[in-house]
Amino acid sequence: MDEGVSRTMRPVVDASWRRAERARLDPEHVSAPLVLDGPGLEDARRAHPLAAALPVIRTLLVRDAEPDSRVVVAVGDARGRLLWVEGDPVLRRRAEAMLFVPGAAWAEGDVGTSAPGTALAIGDGVQIRGAEHFAREVKPWSCTAVPVRDPDTGDIIGVVDVTGEDQVAAPHVLALVEATVAAVERELLIARLRDAAADTRAGGARRPARTGRSPGQPAQLRILGRDTGELTGASGRSGGLSTRHSELLALLAWHSDGLSAERLAELVYGDRRSVVTLRAEMVRLRRALGRIAPELGPLTRPYRLGAPMETDLGAVVDLQRRGAHRAAVASYGGGPLPGSRAPGLEELREEVVGRLREALLESASPDLLLAWAQTDRGVDDVEIWRAALQALPPQSPRRALVVAHLTALEARD
Repeated sequence: MDEGVSRTMRPVVDASWRRAERARLDPEHVSAPLVLDGPGLEDARRAHPLAAALPVIRTLLVRDAEPDSRVVVAVGDARGRLLWVEGDPVLRRRAEAMLFVPGAAWAEGDVGTSAPGTALAIGDGVQIRGAEHFAREVKPWSCTAVPVRDPDTGDIIGVVDVTGEDQVAAPHVLALVEATVAAVERELLIARLRDAAADTRAGGARRPARTGRSPGQPAQLRILGRDTGELTGASGRSGGLSTRHSELLALLAWHSDGLSAERLAELVYGDRRSVVTLRAEMVRLRRALGRIAPELGPLTRPYRLGAPMETDLGAVVDLQRRGAHRAAVASYGGGPLPGSRAPGLEELREEVVGRLREALLESASPDLLLAWAQTDRGVDDVEIWRAALQALPPQSPRRALVVAHLTALEARD
């Protein structure tokens, strides 16, 4: 970031931008990854302590964020993953374009400066206005967020965010969200005191305090648009992986029933005879997982993961299956490990692209078809461009651009 620009920023924003730059995020291309799919999202919601406090949040914030309010209210966990997004339905549909949806991760390490992520990073309420956002696609928005703390331990367990246009960054909005969070924390404390009293009357021991991390929550792997994967274990520890280890985990997650050593060697190295090389790499992978997600330690005969693991690629496939094609296209980005030339990753990319492409052709939506046509996988796809031309209304000004591009593609052939 240019130092002259840095000095014009508020200190809290400047510090956040510097963290994003140290994480090597690209403001032109970074976007929120989808890390929780349908079942995973529901499990995370049920397990999170803030689920019990939703009525308080809805009463104090969401009730005023109904149609025409121009406000969206989001509740996320301590990792910045959005669990609930409610409010103005028109604004929510607009927010889908930047993946401000349940299941998406909005921590600073994912999207750079934003109210939910920065509030979690600094442990305090914050307002981020328009251009202060790090990611270019988020700059039309403003937001206010406050972290929620466990009433017993003081640990951050989640975040409450209000997103919309300029008015949501007004000073009174921060006071409103802070008051809401205070009410939520009181509600959690009262519920625990009530539970403790009930246990005492029953002659039992007090239940252990709940935290924002649910036991049994699966590990998560992010590989979309990344040349190396980012893994978060069930314990909450996170870390980057080498290219080869990212490939192995991606393939084992995709082929969850397991793979023989010969087949896995073929998918990674292109040679079924490279079993000795594969076994040595699996030993190194198990060692790397021991620092982040030991529960995943691969099992053999066949090779498979030792515990469930969710991936952002799986979330895209789940969106496509549910008909949420716009969100699926937006989150696909550069695809899984775009720099990998492992045969198995190329197969995986082709399979997922084929599913998305087929769904888009069936949808006959000009906006979706053109959105895919602008990606590296769609720019030379004559069938996609022809379908977009057919779907566009006769008077659409975009027809000229589509015709010109089709002419160039057909001339190339």
